[in-house]
Amino acid sequence: MNNEDIKLDLTEIFSHGSLKIKDKNIKLDIPELLFLGSCLITAFVTLFFVGFIFHTAMPVFQKEGLLNFILGTEWSYEKGVYGIRFFIIGTILMTLVTLILAVPVSIFTAIFLSEFASVKVVSVVRPLIELLVGIPSVVYGIFGLKVLEDIFQNYLDPFLNSISSLLPFFQDFSPERGTGVLLASTVLAVMILPTITSLTEDAMRSVPFEYREASFSLGATKWETIRKVVLPISRGGVLSAIILGTMRAMGETMAIVMLLGNTAHVPRSVLDTGYAMTSKILNEITYYVSMDEPRSALFGIAAVLFAIEIVFVGLARVAGGRK
Repeated sequence: MNNEDIKLDLTEIFSHGSLKIKDKNIKLDIPELLFLGSCLITAFVTLFFVGFIFHTAMPVFQKEGLLNFILGTEWSYEKGVYGIRFFIIGTILMTLVTLILAVPVSIFTAIFLSEFASVKVVSVVRPLIELLVGIPSVVYGIFGLKVLEDIFQNYLDPFLNSISSLLPFFQDFSPERGTGVLLASTVLAVMILPTITSLTEDAMRSVPFEYREASFSLGATKWETIRKVVLPISRGGVLSAIILGTMRAMGETMAIVMLLGNTAHVPRSVLDTGYAMTSKILNEITYYVSMDEPRSALFGIAAVLFAIEIVFVGLARVAGGRK
């Protein structure tokens, strides 16, 4: 193909937003190229970050072995031994408690806003809920440390500990009452509440109103319609909302560093302290970022956390796809 065989019709580009090559059956839409380029850039950035994390973590995986790294309990820079089981358990337990606290409140709030509240109430309440997203996580941590910690230490923890004979997971093993899994999870629940609530409400509003009318015509009550029609149809959106909330809870750092206690052991109750994976990275990356092996070990935590999140997303998608 000679260069003179290809001629660009610039007039066609500006007038119709497309690119034609004369004498050739080729037409490239400029908007399509723009969207394709944006998609490729996004994919490249994502793959670059993932590749960088796993590439940096690979030396510690090769040295310790992946299973030993995940299941090991000792973390020592002096000995060159790295095990993150305590950090994984602390992260998962904190996330589960957070979801137990946040999911019911978020879904019930979304049901109220989408099915019961008037337009005026929604216009007032929903912006207030979404405003929580804009609060920095360090502010949440300060609020938990300066306000909620006193309430937990002086009132809630003693009460829950008094009923621990009936509910052993409320027994207080922490020498310093206040900080621990429950306090950190409570603050995290507030942080992920707007995400789950807003997305769940949008999913429920996307259900056609004709479905509700059909349910009412068959004699179903308002609650029966919500439970048997609206929620099943919007299940995919609700699961997606919970997934996003879970991802934020697992990946949160600043508030967790301030409230969880940073004690490397398996929490014996929800009132006990623990150590999250993100907290370990934040607390020590500044000191060891210039050292190859410690840096690789800390990036190994990030790689495992990323893999755990992928597993949770996969399981949720499988569950949401069942009929």
